[in-house]
Amino acid sequence: MLVHEIMTPQPIAISPETTLPEAMRLMKQHGFRRLPVLKNKKLVGIVTDRDLKEAMPSDATSLSIWELNFLLSKLEVSEIMQSPVFTVTENMPVEDAARLMLDKKIGGLPVMNKGVLTGMITTSDVLRAFIDGEE
Repeated sequence: MLVHEIMTPQPIAISPETTLPEAMRLMKQHGFRRLPVLKNKKLVGIVTDRDLKEAMPSDATSLSIWELNFLLSKLEVSEIMQSPVFTVTENMPVEDAARLMLDKKIGGLPVMNKGVLTGMITTSDVLRAFIDGEE
């Protein structure tokens, strides 16, 4: 089985200038845990729900809620995204993608075709393919 058979095609991507609140909104709205970051259609990073949570201030902060909201509204994804990004190709065997995710301890990978982002593959996709193959 190949990656393109189980990936999520045409993923929603964000730009490095996307603010933290907007990235959080997109993840929540669509039920994603990671978003690829594109600049001029080129993959430059990835941001996960964990990255966003770690960027949030501690409950022990002395800032007011208004100050916090103002600061967060100015924080761009480029400041917290992970880069460089591990990727896979559409024609890679799913087993190889799964091994990369396991070895690197990551839950999802952008899928590339000739330098263009064409999909995302996650551990959920791999597990779903495994279960469907067993039935």
